Amino acid sequence: MPVAVGERVILRDLVARARSELEAAGVRDAHLDARLLVCAAADADHADLIARGDRTVPGGAESLALEFVARRVGGEPVSRILGRREFWSLQFEITPATLDPRADTETAVQAVLDLAVVSNWRERPLRICDLGTGSGCLLIALLRELATASGVGVDISGDALAVARRNAAAHDVAGRAEFVQADWTRGLTGPFDLVVANPPYIPSRNIAALDREVRDHDPGVALDGGPDGLNAYRVIVEGARRLLAEDGWLVLEVGAGQADTVRGLMTDAGFAADRRVPSVVRDLAGRERCVRAVSR
Repeated sequence: MPVAVGERVILRDLVARARSELEAAGVRDAHLDARLLVCAAADADHADLIARGDRTVPGGAESLALEFVARRVGGEPVSRILGRREFWSLQFEITPATLDPRADTETAVQAVLDLAVVSNWRERPLRICDLGTGSGCLLIALLRELATASGVGVDISGDALAVARRNAAAHDVAGRAEFVQADWTRGLTGPFDLVVANPPYIPSRNIAALDREVRDHDPGVALDGGPDGLNAYRVIVEGARRLLAEDGWLVLEVGAGQADTVRGLMTDAGFAADRRVPSVVRDLAGRERCVRAVSR
């Protein structure tokens, strides 16, 4: 229990209590999670905890912090509790309607920026289509990096698109971003210089075995890739061929063991490799994470 002076609760003691409860529940990274949850509830940050850890926490903030801790003990991710996630060093609002962006997906951003160098995209107007945009993290990160670019974020969920619009406004790219409700490429018109996507790629039979933080809190439609995990790729590859300009690029995040198959789908649809860049891009852990090919 935190040390109290009268009815006062001290910030660092509340963090210690939160950490103890999380550790007792077997939560990984209990210390970090305790700090994040308590500081969010108390409108504090890490610097406050270091410099002013003995300050009093209002009663309402204490109650909110303990509510956050209870939700974390119940398996809800910190990002879901707080309603935000950092991606590409930007803070994104997330809701139950959106996928929780993972650091692995930043590989797709870097894969596109590599193409920006070889294709001189920084020197001319660029048109991007982000399929299954969710929170808008991919499109918004790219628009922040590529000042001459504009783009369309597509999602089947109207609720997700509302989140993406708010994120675009928060990161000052709303004037260059449009968000459209559609089923992948259906009803869209191009041409685009780039189509990028992080589609659902988990085989249906594997959903139940996912970590509960993913299975119970990410939208199922953003996870379930059908019997072999490739349903969305087949639709996207075929549709992207129609949407892309000549020499336009398709960049797709893939799941474990899917890179060769997705590359084959691209080749069969008329996409080609480009000797200036590798077709398969690995993430920081060395896993094959993205496949890219050019429309000829």
